[in-house]
Amino acid sequence: MPSNIAEVAALKPDYMGFIFYEKSKRYIGGLSPEYIQALPAPIKKTGVFVDATVEEVIARVEEYGLDAVQLHGAETPGSFKEIKDSLPALEIIKAFGVDEAFDFGQLTAYAAVVDYFLFDTKTPDHGGSGKLFDWRLLEQYTLDKPYFLSGGIGPEALASIKNITDPRLYAVDVNSRFELEPGLKDLKTLKEITL
Repeated sequence: MPSNIAEVAALKPDYMGFIFYEKSKRYIGGLSPEYIQALPAPIKKTGVFVDATVEEVIARVEEYGLDAVQLHGAETPGSFKEIKDSLPALEIIKAFGVDEAFDFGQLTAYAAVVDYFLFDTKTPDHGGSGKLFDWRLLEQYTLDKPYFLSGGIGPEALASIKNITDPRLYAVDVNSRFELEPGLKDLKTLKEITL
C-alpha cells in the first residue's frame, strides 16, 4: 500500500524490504516501481527473493532501483558472485533459517560473496512465522561477517536485543510482529522501536 510505504519511510529506517516472492502473503505484486524508487536516498531499498534466478534479481534491482537484495532460497555462492559482478554497488544479504539442526559450517562458502548474513527462524515459508528462534544457537557462528537478526522479533524482544553484545550484530529485521495485517505496517508500534 503506497500510503503505508510513505508513512514507514517517514520513520527513517535504515532498510525497507519489499517481497518479490509470489508465494508470500506480503508479495508486492503490482506495486508500481515509482513508489519504491521515490523513497528517500538514505533508506536502502531492499528486494527480498526466494530461489529467483540471477537474471530475475538483476532485472528487479534495475526496475525498482534497489540498493540491496536479501536472498532466502537455495542460491549457490556462484549465483551471488554473478550478481555482485553485474552490480558491484549492490548490498547482498544471504538469509538462512536457523533451528537446532542448522549447520553454520555452510556459511563459509558464502562469506566472500555476500555483504551480510541474515539469521531467521526456519520455516517452510521462508520466514513470516512471527516466531523467535533460540538466539543461543548463534554461539556456533564463528565467522567475522556481520549479520541481521530476524525471525519473529516483536516489541517484547527489543529489550533482550539490547543485551546482545556480539559486535557482528549489524541490524535487526522486524516484519510480521509489527504489522496490522500482512504487508501493512503498524506505525504506532514501529515508532516505539529504540535500539
